[in-house]
Amino acid sequence: MATVIVWAFTPRAGREADLEAAHGPDGAWARRFARSPGFLGTKLLKAEGRYLTLDRGSAPGACDAFKAAHGGDYAALDRACEALTAEESRLGLFETVD
Repeated sequence: MATVIVWAFTPRAGREADLEAAHGPDGAWARRFARSPGFLGTKLLKAEGRYLTLDRGSAPGACDAFKAAHGGDYAALDRACEALTAEESRLGLFETVD
């Protein structure tokens, strides 16, 4: 069983390409999360001017463990990406059903 954290984003006008670069499967967030042994990858979805990220991990506590170990880096990247979005919200932590 894996877990998926889902975030929703509405980009600021003209910042769509920057948001895609930061949140895509090879973007800054995925590279940061890749330092965690439980990270399984990121998917970026787009529809009607909104984006969803699907961050997959191998265990429910993997994201919390990552934030505890790399909190300063996480916060710095989060601040750097604030200018890319008009809205963002965490939709939830989901478990895959196999």
